[in-house]
Amino acid sequence: MQKLNIGLFGFGVVGEGIYKVLAEKPQLNASIKKIVIKDPNKPRNAPSELFSTNADDILNDEEINVVVELISDADAAYDIIKKAFNNKKHVVSANKKLIADNHEELLKLQNDNNVSFLYEASVCGSVPIIRNLEEYFDNDLLNYVSGIVNGTTNYILTKMANENESYQSALQAAQENGFAEADPTADVEGFDAVSKLSIITLHAFGKKIETDEIIRKGITSLKVDDFKYAKEKGFTIKLIANSKVIQDTGEISSTVLPTFVNLDKTIALVNNEYNGVLIGSSLSDEQFLYGKGAGRFPTSSAVLSDISALKYDYKYSIRKLVNTAGVFNKTGKIRLYIGFENQDNDLTNIFEEVEEIFKSKNHSYIVGTVSIEKLKQKEILQNPNLSIIAFD
Repeated sequence: MQKLNIGLFGFGVVGEGIYKVLAEKPQLNASIKKIVIKDPNKPRNAPSELFSTNADDILNDEEINVVVELISDADAAYDIIKKAFNNKKHVVSANKKLIADNHEELLKLQNDNNVSFLYEASVCGSVPIIRNLEEYFDNDLLNYVSGIVNGTTNYILTKMANENESYQSALQAAQENGFAEADPTADVEGFDAVSKLSIITLHAFGKKIETDEIIRKGITSLKVDDFKYAKEKGFTIKLIANSKVIQDTGEISSTVLPTFVNLDKTIALVNNEYNGVLIGSSLSDEQFLYGKGAGRFPTSSAVLSDISALKYDYKYSIRKLVNTAGVFNKTGKIRLYIGFENQDNDLTNIFEEVEEIFKSKNHSYIVGTVSIEKLKQKEILQNPNLSIIAFD
């Protein structure tokens, strides 16, 4: 490919990091020609002539052949990427919500315009999960992809498990240390992990699951007593994103749930802002990918890797994408712990089978199996007074 002339949307910590690396490494044969930002009055560490508030200064510039999109507004990013494709520009994006919500359409636009659409940074930061699924496991029959894909929640859960902190206290520490946003809803309620799991599922199995089809429970309902139970039983608690094939039917179970993980399992060792993903294969058994999943440098690393790949005309082939229609979360059961504070609550009707019931003045719980159909009911899954934790 000819020299990469980049139009950059967004100049936050990641965008500035990419600008600095490209300026310092001419061997990459890539440079930023224009940067579009919202606020023209904000001081920035780059020459003023690089900046514009007009998206068309990038999208209509024929010399710019690569658009790097690093903005938080998914709707605006959607318009930018569509126009970039139609103007025959390659796109690198870190916007997981945008991609998850419009995945198939964007892949079609990429193919129709014979350009590349790369988005490793949208999933696990510096952990190269998409590239591995595309290249190493492209023809492998995978059984599952499962792991920790959100550094904010993992940081909070690590504090709760290791320091006996409440959720609110651990969240405050995450915000003070720059691992959680002022409004952490997308992370702590599991929406971020759901978007990432939707993207992973398409690359792992060639099947597109809509984000609202994924069974989701965040970490906001977890209590100190839930972690006491975990410690007594030899577990820790992680927010696990998991898509697995049910071998008898080919159906895919796709969930984002707080999960009891045995302390001797690899994934239990993933702490703080780190991510870890397990790939289960019929041929190569289980592989583990580990690294920082968020922050300036891990995200910049993934974006720069995608930019570098464009020098070789790289694009995702998605060889498994024959028919994107799949069957998701229709049947089956899941073993759960449901914790609650009101000891008068009778939640046994939720369960198909009950293994254990414990009730006390301050904390009660039930352990047993729940059908997928029952669990999908919003009044159960999204009840803020219930700690719902799966067993690994």
